This record gives sequence, structure tokens and C-alpha cells, in this order.
Amino acid sequence: MTEEAASILVVDDEQSITDFVSYSLMKEGFKVDVANNGEDALEQATRKHYDLFVLDIMLPGMDGYELCRRLRSRTTAPVLFLSARDTELDKVVGLEIGGDDYLAKPFGVRELIARVRALLRRGTLEAPDSGALVAAGITLDEDRHTAVGPNGPIDLTPREFELLAALMKDAGKVMTREDLLREAWGWEYITETKTVDTHIKRLRDKISQAGFDPSIIETVRGYGYRLKA
Repeated sequence: MTEEAASILVVDDEQSITDFVSYSLMKEGFKVDVANNGEDALEQATRKHYDLFVLDIMLPGMDGYELCRRLRSRTTAPVLFLSARDTELDKVVGLEIGGDDYLAKPFGVRELIARVRALLRRGTLEAPDSGALVAAGITLDEDRHTAVGPNGPIDLTPREFELLAALMKDAGKVMTREDLLREAWGWEYITETKTVDTHIKRLRDKISQAGFDPSIIETVRGYGYRLKA
């Protein structure tokens, strides 16, 4: 998949928003479908592969949070939340249940496109020439986007994968939250460093589910995180 050929599903019950978002994305060369509620979105996601989901939180019936939970049971494609609510709690809840980014309404075209490209870029980046990374008992293959431990595959979202890759590349060294934002989110990506903490928590949960001690990702208080070598 090239970035421009990416398929995106936009889910919002306000036609003015879906018109604006879908037009902006199609103008950049993306393939875009639209749904105006969670049930229709789930049905479309069952019938077709999508590389990215753009979800409003305040949907009729099934809200965006519940839709994200259900999508996460069948896909690791990135999820970008849209919402008129811009509190820290809303952002944390969205990230905790599997979202990758959060964009508050109203927003501009340039910010929307930058966020979408940042989320999609991970799937199109070529891996370093060395191939697999090995650290802390985990083997991570950037070409295949797989992470494997002694008990088998570790089920990671794209964002969790990039975060783990960044930690593994500098295993044993402390990385600041800003370092991790640059490595896992991209240089032009702008977000609160608290986002890193939320994703680290999710990554530890996934590592624990795979049979690892989650403390292999150490918190260095007042500085950042370190993966035990």
C-alpha cells in the first residue's frame, strides 16, 4: 500500500463534517468511504479493508468509543478520534480503549492531513537494512510488522509497534517522552507528552498478556522510559 492509495473510513453523524473531511482527504488522493453511525461503520469494516478510521465520538446509538473497541477486535488499523469535547479525560479515554490520536473540533485541513499522514506513514516506511530487532526476549520484524516472544506473537496496534521498536533500538538507554514522540509519531507530529504515558501503559498490558514481566519497560522518574536490555 502506498500512502496515497490508503483506504479511509470516516464516521460522523454530521453531514457537514463528513463532507468536509472526505473532500479534504480525497483531494489528497486518499480513497474515502463514509458512515453516519457505528452500526453501518462496523458493517462496512466487515466487508472491506480500511487502512485508517476517522471516528466522531458523539455518534447516535453506538458511540465512537464503543465502535473503536469493536474495531480493535478485528483490526489494528489506526484510529483518529474527532470530537467537539477537548478535555484531557476525553483524550485519555480514547487512547486507553485503542485510539491512536485525537483531533478536537473545529480543526483545519492542514492539521487533519498532517495527522492522517502521520498515522499512515508507519505502514509505508521501509525498515532499516538490518532486518529484525531482538531485545529483552522479543523479536521484532519491521518488514512484516510482527513482534514475537517465547509464547508466540504479541498483538500490537501500529502505534504500539512503533513505540516498542523505538525502545528496542535503544534498549538499555533512557528515552525521553520527546524522543519517543519523534521516533514513534514523527518529527512533524505535535501532541501532549502525556500521550506517550498512555501508550506505554497499553504496551505494558500487551507485553504482560504475552507472558512478559511488564516491568521490562522501566519508568525513569522525571525523565522517560527504558527497555531493559
